[in-house]
Amino acid sequence: MNIALVGTGNVGGALAQQFIKAGHTVLMGAKFPLSEKSILLATKIGEDRFTSIENAAKQSEVIIITTPPDMVLQVIPQLGNITGKTIIDATNSIRTRPENYATAYHAIKALTQSDVVVKCFNTTGFENMLNPTYSGQGIDMFCAGDNKAAKQLAQQLSTDIGFATCYDFGGDDKVELLEKFALSWINLAIMQGIGRDLAFKIIRR
Repeated sequence: MNIALVGTGNVGGALAQQFIKAGHTVLMGAKFPLSEKSILLATKIGEDRFTSIENAAKQSEVIIITTPPDMVLQVIPQLGNITGKTIIDATNSIRTRPENYATAYHAIKALTQSDVVVKCFNTTGFENMLNPTYSGQGIDMFCAGDNKAAKQLAQQLSTDIGFATCYDFGGDDKVELLEKFALSWINLAIMQGIGRDLAFKIIRR
């Protein structure tokens, strides 16, 4: 699958490396000149994977946004024609959010006028995306949104990179709840000092 990653920070970089390992074609939509983080990532995955946001989106079936949430207002106009493409929002509107929108997800849907949008890859740290295996078992991922096909695609991509299961958290009305779930990981791992080698997995009796 052809995947465009918009955002070359820790999360974007981790997902890029994992998707490449899984056999997907990855392009990084980035600003030029490249930032220090982008240059560091380029040494790991190759400079040829870096291009403009518009070009990355044009050549891809899936667009994953991993920028700070308030940056989506600048990113969306650069995506070009998104007909037939799935957009995955991997952001969390915790410290910042797009002006006039509850989350980046809501801004993406409103400004692109696309229904093929899903929230995913936002509920754990980038270390867990690079290595989602604990004691021989994959940890879990979660997704939310109204579009079933978009959620199924996100679920498939999650398992492609080693997550055991990607659970459906619900529709658009559960997107903000899923971001609060992400905040729970941040609270435990960072604010409460447990450490970032912490993950969520659903177990059943």
